[in-house]
Amino acid sequence: MVKLHQEIDSKILCDAIVEGMQENNAKDITVLDLRKTQGSVTDFFIICSGDSSTQVEGIADSVVRFTRKNLKEKPWHIEGKANAEWVLLDYVNVVAHVFYKDVRSFYDLEDLWADAKRTDIENLDKFQ
Repeated sequence: MVKLHQEIDSKILCDAIVEGMQENNAKDITVLDLRKTQGSVTDFFIICSGDSSTQVEGIADSVVRFTRKNLKEKPWHIEGKANAEWVLLDYVNVVAHVFYKDVRSFYDLEDLWADAKRTDIENLDKFQ
């Protein structure tokens, strides 16, 4: 059987998603490495915030464009674009969560997966 689609390493995909988020000024990017976490359903969660529903949608679109352009990858499933308060981009081995900032604090995924290895990414200031 011929494999039509080469599987991308989840760490490479994770890094590309972070870059896609940074392209649209995502705030408070956090990477949760779930590879050694019991009961996890994916390798990585990447969580970020936007200041408005428009920015949340823009960040999600930026991630999709960036991963498609640079890795030839697209999400298996997308949820939440209709209200843009929490957009979930499911790449199977990596799941990106783009939250409106108030919604993010309500769901608090970082605390829910507190046993995962956590990396906080510094915000980029494009105007420095």
